[in-house]
Amino acid sequence: MKDFISIGQIVNTHGIKGEVKVYPLTDDTKRFKKLKKVYIDGEERNILSCKLKPTTVVLKIEGIDSIEEGNKYRNKYLEVERENAVNLPEGRYFVIDIIGCSVVDTNGENIGKVYDVMETGSNDVYVVKGEKEILIPAIEYVVTNIDIENKLITIKPLEMWQ
Repeated sequence: MKDFISIGQIVNTHGIKGEVKVYPLTDDTKRFKKLKKVYIDGEERNILSCKLKPTTVVLKIEGIDSIEEGNKYRNKYLEVERENAVNLPEGRYFVIDIIGCSVVDTNGENIGKVYDVMETGSNDVYVVKGEKEILIPAIEYVVTNIDIENKLITIKPLEMWQ
């Protein structure tokens, strides 16, 4: 498992004092209000202030004090140490932990590896590459087991849910 988890991406500057707009990569944007530090390119930075907007979060990050400085961080990811990440309820997983998992069916047939997770309104969809690309809905009827430690996802055989 990775030691750091991305929680947002800097998408723009905000104002003239170096604040940055962040596109959140988390279900709960309120978590940013409690955030004290983040890592950008592996470098620890303190969060000085936070404003929640409808689709973004505006952060004042220590060491970014102008528009020019803020622009240097555009498209960079904000990360937190795994131990400081939010606690997920049972049966929920970080996307970073799902990507790279091998997918097999209950008959033991190898389907491929998850290389992306699409978020839809009702459920996530795992994009799996094997002999061909397959979209697997992340629902209980289809996904029978997720073993993050062994990077293995088990699904019902494809013909059962087509």
